[in-house]
Amino acid sequence: MKRQEALLEDGVLFHTKKGKPQPCPRALAPLADTHGHLTVFREQNPACAIARAALAGLRLLVVPADPTEDAPQAAAFLGQMEQWIQEARLRLDEAAATGIETPQFKGYSDLPALVDNVQVVAGVHPYGAALYSSQVEEQMEVMLADPRCTGVGEIGLDYTCKVDPVFQQEVFRRQLAMACERDLPCELHIRDAKDDEAALAHQDALRVLDEVGMPSAGVDLHCFTSNVSVMEPFVERGCYVAFGGALTFKNTQDIRDAAMACPANRLLSETDSPYMAPVPLRGCECEPAMVALTARALADLRAECGLAVPQETYEQLWANACELFAPLSLLH
Repeated sequence: MKRQEALLEDGVLFHTKKGKPQPCPRALAPLADTHGHLTVFREQNPACAIARAALAGLRLLVVPADPTEDAPQAAAFLGQMEQWIQEARLRLDEAAATGIETPQFKGYSDLPALVDNVQVVAGVHPYGAALYSSQVEEQMEVMLADPRCTGVGEIGLDYTCKVDPVFQQEVFRRQLAMACERDLPCELHIRDAKDDEAALAHQDALRVLDEVGMPSAGVDLHCFTSNVSVMEPFVERGCYVAFGGALTFKNTQDIRDAAMACPANRLLSETDSPYMAPVPLRGCECEPAMVALTARALADLRAECGLAVPQETYEQLWANACELFAPLSLLH
């Protein structure tokens, strides 16, 4: 399949599945995609995706890397990341020479450019838990020692897959302990079995968090797609909750209710690209730039129910993201 190479097609960032131009919402504050994969695109060039994200207003992108899947050799993966970032930088310089600039945000001092703030989190996804080994852990250690790697993730429990839940829990425990030992933030992937109203994966995850401990640097409940009652005990423990494109789908009122019930200082935005592109781009391959649509949806939703004006939600999303993933320039 041919890769997307153009930063803008017909001067527009987004197009629907049918090719209709879709305006990019104007960001009212810097944007953050706290969980966007770059290694599994079918259509998008990763370097182009980073540059397009910058044009949408992103100033932070957190990229998960799994040593059992997309980063079996940590050094090679990190080297590839550097190449993509440098290519994105060149693409943005070329765009600027033609008058196409990244959005600017008044009132923010020392705001990093996106190409200076692409961060990595390393962890074995529950799908790969059966492949966890000392060699895999060694590759995680290599990534966690790199200045660009600022967290552990995505780790957790997924009871829709065939990996033994007991084994998943052991791998989850080990990686959670690594985050605690290193004082690193942690991104969780928790998914219950289909039609499991008891939400056993979430219950078991809470038990593991209580037994191993919460990383003092913070925990992000990534790609939240459940309801308020499932979310609440995580928020009570201080977890952040990240909402993605599923928030915008027609039959996901439970997710919207959770987004309204979530305390403002726990809200995060993400894409989980290349999955679950937000409406009206549903059906397209998702990319980090599309967090612009999700942030707008979150801001509008919370404004409609009187929780906050859009500006406040945008500012809070950025502040929360920076609290969990401080700009690289401040870390090193």
